[in-house]
Amino acid sequence: MTPTTAPYGSWHSPISADLMAGSVVSLSRLQVDGGRLFWVEGRPLEAGRNVPIERLDDGRFRERIPGDHNSRTLVHEYGGKMDIVVGNNYIYANFIDQRLYLVEDDQTAQAITPEPPQERSIRYADGRLTPDGKGIVCARETHHEDGSVVNDIALVLLEGDARQITLVEGCDFYSNPRFSPDGAQLAYLCWNNPQMPWDGTELWLADFDPVEGLSNQRRIAGGESESIFQPEWSPEGVLTFVSDRTGWWNLYQIEDGQVRAIAPMAAEFGQPQWLFGFVRYLFLEDGKIAAIYSQDSLDYLAVIDPKTATINTLECPFTTLTDIATDGSDLYLIGANSTTGLLIFKLTLSSSEIEVIKRSSDIELDPSTFSVAEPIAFPTEEGLDAYAIFYPPHNPAFVGPAGEQPPLIVISHGGPTSASKARLYLGIQYWTSRGFGVVDVNYGGSTGYGRAYRERLKGNWGIVDVMDCINAARYLVSQGRADGERVIVRGGSAGGYTTLRALTWKDYFAAGASYFGLAELEAFVEDTHKFEARYLDSLIGPYPEAKETYYNRSPVNFVDDINCPMILLQGLEDKIVPPSQAEIMLEALRKNGLPHAYVPFEGEQHGFRKAASIIRAIEAEYYFYSRVFGFDLSEDIEPVDIIGLTE
Repeated sequence: MTPTTAPYGSWHSPISADLMAGSVVSLSRLQVDGGRLFWVEGRPLEAGRNVPIERLDDGRFRERIPGDHNSRTLVHEYGGKMDIVVGNNYIYANFIDQRLYLVEDDQTAQAITPEPPQERSIRYADGRLTPDGKGIVCARETHHEDGSVVNDIALVLLEGDARQITLVEGCDFYSNPRFSPDGAQLAYLCWNNPQMPWDGTELWLADFDPVEGLSNQRRIAGGESESIFQPEWSPEGVLTFVSDRTGWWNLYQIEDGQVRAIAPMAAEFGQPQWLFGFVRYLFLEDGKIAAIYSQDSLDYLAVIDPKTATINTLECPFTTLTDIATDGSDLYLIGANSTTGLLIFKLTLSSSEIEVIKRSSDIELDPSTFSVAEPIAFPTEEGLDAYAIFYPPHNPAFVGPAGEQPPLIVISHGGPTSASKARLYLGIQYWTSRGFGVVDVNYGGSTGYGRAYRERLKGNWGIVDVMDCINAARYLVSQGRADGERVIVRGGSAGGYTTLRALTWKDYFAAGASYFGLAELEAFVEDTHKFEARYLDSLIGPYPEAKETYYNRSPVNFVDDINCPMILLQGLEDKIVPPSQAEIMLEALRKNGLPHAYVPFEGEQHGFRKAASIIRAIEAEYYFYSRVFGFDLSEDIEPVDIIGLTE
């Protein structure tokens, strides 16, 4: 079939917003117990409900919680894993009340933690069953009526009245409590403000007695400038962990008080602990370690012999790997690549055979529709290189007009201590299949490239990230792959801040879209949650000592310098970046008569989870660009009220 020539941006695409939001579930929190496989699905069509799933022996799947429950903890607001299999029972944190529940094999759910007093709420995360099976050790977070928040590690007993015992307290944050196989020792991570867990954490070890609790507590690794990730015990009782002490998150073990590297290489075996319960490595029956590591925007799977420190990287068709579990001999992973969305698969190590178990979407699209991810390196400030993933416009049914270059969307990821991976995102393919190029920028400060790259952003947020986004676009324009007059910047959360900062600091972009982005940094310091309350100390500077820098880096103070249209999208129940941030920016845009649109979402928090919200957001953004750049829409979309835009 001869492709139709049509303006970039106007191509008709099989990837609709409805398809993107309604057909895709998220997949996370893999675990295997007694040969049974479990995971959690995030379902936009059920208002973002998180549903634990068990794979039965006959290959069928079943939900493990009642239909009115949602397995989602809010510790640190971002949450993460709080799912434990106990025989035929399943323990989880229910979103609505944050209590722990035990659901029996017949789907009968029973609360195992009491309803907290009216003047406080209690949350639980990162739970593990104790070796004797009589309790759960977990990270606990208590919110008091006066606004104070206390984090600790607690033991929740499963017998009797589910009594809770505080095991360790005193630090600002705790994670990864892990009992040794014999139950005699407890390892855990802790850190204090202003450190974030990727800046510096401490690994502690203590002796445990079921009557006396913890004793002989001692720090064995970590500090303010060393980040420890995922401590685990080998079956033989050897404490293993990931540390970035050499500049890369590598694997270590400690025996007889001595720490030794077991897989030294210029690669990342860890990742930033935005959520609880990340699993990047585990032990096999033969004592070897199966691990995921990252290099240059791609993920790899390896089997490591800790005794000889030999690393065997396996052949794997998936370039993004997000979780790993094992039955002792074979592996279960969540993976994706440029033409395959996230899926759960089994890898039989003896034969390298792969069995797909569950896909994030049952809708099958022709892979020829997809734009293939291209990891790129490009020159940026101070003679350095930065990294990104480029997705050229692609749709087999269309080509752009001769001599015309496509518009380019520059994505600034959230975090900002995070990273984008080279894999199939329908949210990106939505744009490329309509004729947009997309570059997903892993600006300085992103993870996956070592600690030195991660620390480029220290004191430089709003500078390094902005210039890397601009230089990524300049690089692609210089290569003849994008139209320099139609470059868009967009991002969510911290990426929304980079978007707003770029539009108020530099005259480069032709349009912008901010999803729940920071607009006023001082307001964020005063109005955010405990986990990120001191995050800006490292990104901007200590407050109030650096008050002038906070003012100069806050986009809302320089709205007069914006000279292009922009759209703001905001969840009205966001506790991380409150709606007040968008409203501050909106008021400034109105006052200055700048072209803009504002799309608020009732019932949404930090990141849109409901299908209707996801659909409305991306369609509103597409409609906005069509008006700004003057191309026809490829489908009917509910209009957005754009204030101040003249045709």
